[in-house]
Amino acid sequence: MEARDVSNDSLDAVMQAAGVPATLTSCHTAMVGGYVVEGHVPAADIQRMLTEHPAITGIGVGGMPPGSPGMDMGPNHVAYQVMSFTRDGRTTVFARH
Repeated sequence: MEARDVSNDSLDAVMQAAGVPATLTSCHTAMVGGYVVEGHVPAADIQRMLTEHPAITGIGVGGMPPGSPGMDMGPNHVAYQVMSFTRDGRTTVFARH
């Protein structure tokens, strides 16, 4: 495993090169098992993706919704969706939380 800290400008370039749609950008981008994981995605969704091997580029959660992993502050949990995406920009709901 390798981790790299990059500037915001560099992260934008990483997300763009990885094919992350603009609507799903966040503050964390990871490459996991050949897939892109963007933002505050629950570990169970990443595991499901790795188990099912869907024909997608990756999954992501845009922004930082309260109640998502790492954003568990107080009673302000909001419903959010984990979206799958493809290189050509198509998105579909992967999971609802």
